Amino acid sequence: MIKVHHLNNSRSQRVLWLLEELALPYEVVRYQRDPKTMLAPPELRAIHPLGKSPLVELDGQVLAESAAIIETLCERYDRGHALSPPPQPLDGEERRRYRYWMHYAEGSAMPPLLLSLVFSRIKSAPMPFFVKPIARGIADKAMSSFVGPQLALHLGYIESELGKHEWFAGERFTAADIQMSFPVEAAAARAGAGRPRMQAFVERIHARPAYQRALEKGGPYSLPG
Repeated sequence: MIKVHHLNNSRSQRVLWLLEELALPYEVVRYQRDPKTMLAPPELRAIHPLGKSPLVELDGQVLAESAAIIETLCERYDRGHALSPPPQPLDGEERRRYRYWMHYAEGSAMPPLLLSLVFSRIKSAPMPFFVKPIARGIADKAMSSFVGPQLALHLGYIESELGKHEWFAGERFTAADIQMSFPVEAAAARAGAGRPRMQAFVERIHARPAYQRALEKGGPYSLPG
């Protein structure tokens, strides 16, 4: 039995979705974020030293990192390559795009989204009144000079790429779309206005029966705007 250590409103929702697409049986162990800090509970450190989610237990081993988990599960269970590219040709366009987007999601798309969230929270965090103008000034400067332009660059790039193909790896839905769902959903919640292709992508994935079944297994799922 596959065991998923699932944290609410987190990347682990993607793993539940993949398992539903693969029609595999699995067990869900739920964890809740701290309502004040939004951090994962310390119990997850008993499973993995970093205490992050997703974590998957498979054959006595603990798998971590979304892309590594998705690739491992697809290599092991997606024998018909319904969700992943076939091994040949090695230089095939779908295979190249699949691998690129699988790693772009966390390596390039998520950092500016995360920084945007961090600086927005700095501006609204409780602090002494005489510090607030300084903190807000630093956050505004960082957003206007670096984070904002980077965010616009990446969201524009994703919007453009979705104009070439309906799905990230090409003409069919793959696990790369599952991996990209988290940054695209986060972007749609925080800065998605005026990007109809990204919004359409979110609507397409939300309409998939496996996505909806994963929500039933994992519980309510929402990302802060």
